[in-house]
Amino acid sequence: MALVPYDEHILSGLKKFHNSSATYTFSNHTIQIKQDWKELGVAAVVWDAAVVLCMYLEAGGVDLQGRSVVELGAGTGLVGIVAALLGKHYITRLLIYASRASPSANVTVTDRELAVEFLKSNVQDNLPKELEHKMSVKALNWGSGLEHFSHFDVILGADIIYLEETFQDLLKTIIHLSTEHTVILLSCRLRYQRDHNFLDMMRKHFTVDQVHYDKNVDVYIYKAQKAQREEF
Repeated sequence: MALVPYDEHILSGLKKFHNSSATYTFSNHTIQIKQDWKELGVAAVVWDAAVVLCMYLEAGGVDLQGRSVVELGAGTGLVGIVAALLGKHYITRLLIYASRASPSANVTVTDRELAVEFLKSNVQDNLPKELEHKMSVKALNWGSGLEHFSHFDVILGADIIYLEETFQDLLKTIIHLSTEHTVILLSCRLRYQRDHNFLDMMRKHFTVDQVHYDKNVDVYIYKAQKAQREEF
């Protein structure tokens, strides 16, 4: 979501972010993600929270089959790409055991306008031809232009909880994109008290539960759904 170029010398210890690419294997596919820290900052590198969320999805953390999926602050697009590949993987398995196929996931990956072309290039480089019609890349500035987006079955976000000034717009966006049936998965490292504050903001509108913790990289995954309204 936020494009924040950092001084390379200040964060010299984060060498992996300065690599021009990073390679991963998910859903029996090798995914090579381009990175561009110098030009786009945090939006153009793969964070641990994204990798942990991909692992969670691959392990079956949420059913993606036939679902509409949106990734917020997609950055490099890794999570959205994996979600699309997993939808295809589920269909392949079903074809082995069933006489008819089920629909694969429709995935939309979003980020700010400045990051869209970079995001598109990673999607095009890694998405099989047969899945191209199942995935779209769109510009989305949190809190604005939401009338151009409908509801989604699954909302994904990896390390998007970090800039306090974006919290109100991020919450507004999640509320707009979700229904009571939408599953929201937020993968994050809770670095500061403000990050906990955002989860408290979420709890005013959603039930929020911790569903996974990776101690190796100190990343949490929270699952949220809109609170059911009581009927009188």
